[in-house]
Amino acid sequence: MNLQEIPSFTIRQLSTAFARKELSPVEVVQTILSHISETNPRLHAFITVLQESALQEAKEAEAKFRSGNISGPLQGIPIAHKDIVYTRGIPTTAASKVYADFIPSYDATVVTRLKAAGTILIGKTNLHEIAFGPTSAVSHYGPVRNPWNLEHIAGGSSGGSAVGVLIKLCWGATGTDTGGSIRVPASACGVVGIKPTYGRVSRHGVIPLAWTLDHIGPITGCVEDAALLLEAMAGYDPNDLTTSQQPVPNYIRSLTGDIRGLRIGIPKEYFFERAEDEVIQAVREAIRVLENLGAYPEEISLPHMKYAPLVRGAIIFAEASAYHEKALRTRWKDFSSDIQGKLTLGATIPARRYIQAQQARRLLERDFLNAFQRVDVIVTPTLPVVPPKIGEEVIKIKGIETDIAGALIPFTFPYNATGLPAISVPCGFSASGLPIGLQIGGKPFDEETVLRVAYAYEQQTPWRNKKISGW
Repeated sequence: MNLQEIPSFTIRQLSTAFARKELSPVEVVQTILSHISETNPRLHAFITVLQESALQEAKEAEAKFRSGNISGPLQGIPIAHKDIVYTRGIPTTAASKVYADFIPSYDATVVTRLKAAGTILIGKTNLHEIAFGPTSAVSHYGPVRNPWNLEHIAGGSSGGSAVGVLIKLCWGATGTDTGGSIRVPASACGVVGIKPTYGRVSRHGVIPLAWTLDHIGPITGCVEDAALLLEAMAGYDPNDLTTSQQPVPNYIRSLTGDIRGLRIGIPKEYFFERAEDEVIQAVREAIRVLENLGAYPEEISLPHMKYAPLVRGAIIFAEASAYHEKALRTRWKDFSSDIQGKLTLGATIPARRYIQAQQARRLLERDFLNAFQRVDVIVTPTLPVVPPKIGEEVIKIKGIETDIAGALIPFTFPYNATGLPAISVPCGFSASGLPIGLQIGGKPFDEETVLRVAYAYEQQTPWRNKKISGW
């Protein structure tokens, strides 16, 4: 089999090729490592590349395939971890000079679980410093650049993970999501990213940004790959008491392609009022695809979305400042100016404002739960805009100027505030050739339906197969 074909492979196809001995895990990993050495100086997708250990793990995987000892569909699959996820004996820098020398003494739970599933760790991916930003353009290791156009952001904070998946430097990568940091880069790069329900995946061994909003989930090339990785990552963990003891479903079984009779909620406020026209057009077309598949669109109301910016600003800034308080006092100069300003602002937020934000958060949650009494999923754009250029600080949408965070995460953050699951899948491209994302949100712990709708849409549209030249 020609190694030039493998970028189009899904995880299952790659696994099948390994099992049939049509491909060698060692050859694939060698190809990936060569690809990283060629592309990383321009893209800055990886902070650490684990050449020796990745090749050793590939040799071990190959020996198992040769002997017929196959443990599951993730065996021998090259993945990466966002460099905010603890990896024993391997630097975990959070893309910051402050943590550049931090080497954890244990693996995060998600690392342990994916390792047990047989994955091969290629390296640690770049991100927005300490995961506090939606662009991944602020990093001690250089800005993450979007392969579709190097002048544009890859989205953040899990930008390196999305870029790695897009150009097949790995077949899946972990991301963390506090305000949209899995779904924003997934949309910006034209890949798939799912934020599961709060408590579905353990955060043990992950540097926090905001404890009450943080989630961890996979970024992949397609919905089926996301389902495979999420199932391996999910489940109760006694080391993280926020994790749920609800059983983890077999997510692959939900990918039937049949969504007949499902009710698709379309918010009448907020989401479609604040997006660029070409984004709205792509999402409206996606809704028509779902309708043609037998789903029923239904207008819903989410009347308290106007409070989302208050909730986001108070909670993320205050909780981030609290976690990094010592470093802020002792390593001030080692943070970038972007992070200095955010952490300083967070330290000035009064307790009353933080409490008010938590109260407003309950209003958002009530809106969504009321809507989900009538519909099965809610469909919106992932981002209001296509990925802006690196360095842009103010974005104009429908003639209204907003800061970069306000422009990029207003549609994703409500799912962090409520803890509900949401996925981003590609749904088109702008006239300038940049990806547009479709966000599908679901009921608590109903990742199955979210994945089911995303998969049905993906199978009917060409976006996953759009080729990216030059990489």
